[in-house]
Amino acid sequence: MSAALSKRVMRRCQDLGFTPPHIARLEDFDSQAGERLETFTAQNYHGAMTWMAETLERRAHPQNMWAKAQSAIIVGMNYGPDSDPLITLSQSEKATISVYARNRDYHDIIKGRLKELAGLIARDLSADVKVFVDTAPLMEKPLAAQAGLGWQGKHTNLVSRDYGSWLFIGTILTNAALTPTEPEIDHCGSCTSCLNICPTDAFPAPYQLDARKCISYLTIEHDGPIDKALRSKMGNHIYGCDDCLAVCPWNKFAKAASEIKLQAREDLNAPKLTELAALTEIEFRQKFSGSPIKRIGWARFIRNVLYAIGNSGQTALKSTALPYKDHGDPVIADAADWAISQLET
Repeated sequence: MSAALSKRVMRRCQDLGFTPPHIARLEDFDSQAGERLETFTAQNYHGAMTWMAETLERRAHPQNMWAKAQSAIIVGMNYGPDSDPLITLSQSEKATISVYARNRDYHDIIKGRLKELAGLIARDLSADVKVFVDTAPLMEKPLAAQAGLGWQGKHTNLVSRDYGSWLFIGTILTNAALTPTEPEIDHCGSCTSCLNICPTDAFPAPYQLDARKCISYLTIEHDGPIDKALRSKMGNHIYGCDDCLAVCPWNKFAKAASEIKLQAREDLNAPKLTELAALTEIEFRQKFSGSPIKRIGWARFIRNVLYAIGNSGQTALKSTALPYKDHGDPVIADAADWAISQLET
């Protein structure tokens, strides 16, 4: 027999800054989602993210994570920007940072609130619950689409008619049988804006992503030097990339984030490359304390900044790259050498 979430839970969702909850019955989970993921890893599109291949079986179905789970409660948290995030792409002396990383780490913000909501649901339903925020082998985007929070667009990310592309997803699994909400249908139509804008052609086809070419993957997950053919296409992206998200026409319905910890810090909206390149390791950790950027470490961060300097076309920035030319880290030294050679030519 199916149960429903109480009005108290619905109100608390709103108070905590979440969207209204959407529900998916796990017995109806799309088995093809697991098959698509298996194809993704078989084509090596996951690059160095080996954990995706290692956890294929667990990812294939939510009940492989927890056999007794019957329902998934999906909520979103809006992190929409208050201005066009593509503006800085033309400001070559400055850096472009992904919108989600311009303030606090969303994991820290959402996890605690999701646990509070889950505790309330557990008490109301006398049920067991487990909480997930993007860190476990759980396919949250297919679940969110099944529950009706949005649909997976041609760029493979979730799109919402109410929030556009700017939603973090929180998932609560429970062993309670809940009444499901209606799935969302695909509203992309014939639009290919997200595919066309990608600087590195990371989409082999609609609804397919080759992470090895994705700027988000390259700047965050990829260790070591980046292929020279891709460096020149990265522009001034130094952490993540929002190009395919920002160009989506559904963003005309998006709202700016109301959660202050998700609103962009002014110093991260369009920071100067010279200032970022000058950060010491200690200063880097201080500046990005509590930020997802801190997780990539100073060396990878400086590598990315040097690539952006090389792409700037600003010959005055050559002096910023020169001190790193003989750096002890060969990846940094290589990035500096490449940047200098780009500016000289």
